[in-house]
Amino acid sequence: MRIPEKMLAQVLQKAGSPLKEMEMPVPEQGPDDVLIKVHACAVCRTDLHVVDGELADPKLPLIPGHQVVGTVVRRGTNVRVLKMGDRVGVPWLGSTCGQCRFCKTGRENLCDNAVFTGYTRDGGYAEYTSADQRYCFPLRGMGDELSTAPLLCAGLIGYRSYRMVGEDVARLGIYGFGAAAHIVTQIAVYQNKRIFAFTSPGDLEAQEFARNLGAVWSGASTEQPPEELDAAIVFAPVGALVPQALRATVKGGTVVCGGIHMSDIPAFKYELLWGERTLRSVANLTRADGEELLALASKIPVRTEVQVFPLSKANDALNCLRGGRLRGAAVLRI
Repeated sequence: MRIPEKMLAQVLQKAGSPLKEMEMPVPEQGPDDVLIKVHACAVCRTDLHVVDGELADPKLPLIPGHQVVGTVVRRGTNVRVLKMGDRVGVPWLGSTCGQCRFCKTGRENLCDNAVFTGYTRDGGYAEYTSADQRYCFPLRGMGDELSTAPLLCAGLIGYRSYRMVGEDVARLGIYGFGAAAHIVTQIAVYQNKRIFAFTSPGDLEAQEFARNLGAVWSGASTEQPPEELDAAIVFAPVGALVPQALRATVKGGTVVCGGIHMSDIPAFKYELLWGERTLRSVANLTRADGEELLALASKIPVRTEVQVFPLSKANDALNCLRGGRLRGAAVLRI
């Protein structure tokens, strides 16, 4: 196919400002990169944190977006595995150094020198993007691009958070029922877990959505569940939910904070943590997480619910996410 010299992209020029649609050069490739014709890019809360200036030191100007589905249209000189025309997914983790203590111990998600798609490297709110082929996921046999895109971060971080609670959990609480939660719930129900879903007070639509996906109970995040939880995942970026989740969790249970940014956690009494409860965070993802999640999502199969926006309406999609007006995930159709 003929590749143009220019492309349309949604660009962040200054943190705290709306994205601006601009004509940009189609990106060049390094020797390990592939050029990808973007078909869809899901909108993540992390994108919102970057745009709103809640994550420090983004590359500027920046093309956001790190849940990218597209087709390989050009390859760097070192690319051997991916072929022209392959459909691939591009996640948040753009590359790692391979040399730091974290990379050498199987924890590449904590790499000291990692590059992140749509944050320190341009992402997928554009007609084309380039990515390191070693960190792309082949998507052979997956569903359509719109339903697959949310798996590449909402799914991946949700899955990593879910694995952190442990296999012996029977009663799992989920605080914040957005894109990640609606994917995790399907995985957990498939594995015979009982899900208790917590939403913003008064969000009856989200509570019904959770029940329709198999949650045994749903209610406001200010409520106590009808049973003690074995574990909880806090996806909402609201620090006040952490002591609330600890309060709902049985002795020996785990509370996982599943976001990259959260408001300050208020002081709480030690008795909420006592009893060998564990409080931990999840950071980024590994390529192994992606391989496991995509295989499992295909097997279940996970059905993502999406609200589609054209690329030109990226700011509208972010505003809907910011205002809690999404059911499932927003996806840009490119």
